[in-house]
Amino acid sequence: MLKGLGGLGDMAKLMKQAQDMQTKMAEMQESLNSITVQGESGAGLVKATATAKGELTALDIDPSIFDPEEKEVVEDLILAAIKDAQAKAQARSQEEMARLTEGLGLPPGMQMPGM
Repeated sequence: MLKGLGGLGDMAKLMKQAQDMQTKMAEMQESLNSITVQGESGAGLVKATATAKGELTALDIDPSIFDPEEKEVVEDLILAAIKDAQAKAQARSQEEMARLTEGLGLPPGMQMPGM
């Protein structure tokens, strides 16, 4: 009469694991907002700071590059610093995801929804 309960127990265990994973994903997403990375270009003349989610939070430009004759160079340096910060943010986000999936016993490189 109780033979079917084994399947229900397994289902309850899977549901609990899914709920735990959802909680850990939410915690990780929140932590990505507080982790910052810094990209730079021009040997540090332009620095861009972003969260690990890729949101640009700061831009630091050395005043020595402000030469009206070099406007395009300055724009290129700014773009390069922002792109560097975004690339580092993506890499950091993937590192955090790898830690989470390892802790949950998921296969390496598994893509989670929202990532």
